[in-house]
Amino acid sequence: MKRPILLALGLVLLLAALLGGIKGLQIERMIAHGKQFAPPPEAVTTAVATIQSWESVLTAVGTLEAVQGVTVTAELSGKVVQIDLTPGSKVKAGDLLVKQDTSSEEAQLRSAEAAATLARLNMERFGKLLAERTIAQSQFDNAEAAFKQAVAQADTIRAAIAKKTIRAPFAGRIGLRLVNLGQVVNAGDPIVSLQSLDPIYVNFSLPQQQLPQIRAGLGVRVSGDALPGGLVEGRVTAINPQVDAATRNIRIQATVANPEERLRPGMFVNVALVQPAKERVLAIPATAVLHAPYGDSIFVVETAVSEAGGAPTAVVRQRFAQVGPKRGDFVAVLSGVSEGETVVSTGVFKLRNGQAVAVDNRLAPEFKLNPAPEEN
Repeated sequence: MKRPILLALGLVLLLAALLGGIKGLQIERMIAHGKQFAPPPEAVTTAVATIQSWESVLTAVGTLEAVQGVTVTAELSGKVVQIDLTPGSKVKAGDLLVKQDTSSEEAQLRSAEAAATLARLNMERFGKLLAERTIAQSQFDNAEAAFKQAVAQADTIRAAIAKKTIRAPFAGRIGLRLVNLGQVVNAGDPIVSLQSLDPIYVNFSLPQQQLPQIRAGLGVRVSGDALPGGLVEGRVTAINPQVDAATRNIRIQATVANPEERLRPGMFVNVALVQPAKERVLAIPATAVLHAPYGDSIFVVETAVSEAGGAPTAVVRQRFAQVGPKRGDFVAVLSGVSEGETVVSTGVFKLRNGQAVAVDNRLAPEFKLNPAPEEN
């Protein structure tokens, strides 16, 4: 009884040892194959680090302001009897906007003009009598003073009529009408907004340490939501002589042309103050930089020769680099790359140091200093 059991147990142990040996041989073969296996080269695109000449600009956020802009108000109280303005239209200096009731002033003016005419006749009559020495000098002086008072009274009434005839003080575009026909307005009540839009001011601020780089006449480029894909150029026309004590910034004013009136007072815009001297930098595509918490790095393509003496292969070497300002699709490299070296321009996130790569620039994107992406 025991002998068959022992025999069966021995067969089981022999089978287990045989299976273990076979499995061990398979694992050894897999390890050896893994050591000999080389992953296929990773397809990448490349670019050459080149020296470029960049414009030096100072950037800021600015606010647009009309060269001339007011809210036209009533100078005297009165009822609106005529409205000659069309909201949103252009007007010239002196165009009639709103007229108040002047019937009472016009009646007073006729009386004052009649009194002035009579005073002038009396003065002329007394002048003849004075020449004949039939009246005293004081009588002529009184007549002359009466004439001047009558003329002044008429001028006062004419001024009141002019103030109730509200005209555009300068050429520009008017806004929404704030009064209605028949409405009684008081002195100081708003009538309509009037803004001169071409040209237009751009007010912006820069830190005080950049004051040596600022002077009147420098060019500015303005961009914003109202200028999709476009820029407006202008010139610095004024620099505030006082630095803001709270922010230590200096306020600058530039003037830009606005013939299409796409820029309106109160808008925020991006301002680039162009410096006269250009800066030479070593530039590479911005997509070539791998950003990480421990620092920025770049993969440089090098040629490596295998120990077996095969054909040279391209491999990448990861280098830490210090990057500077960015312009369009490029970024300036301060250290880590030399001029003429080839760097990986896309797909850097999937690479590792020493990895073999296959350079294929057929699908490489076109890098530009001033890209103008198309709207979808």
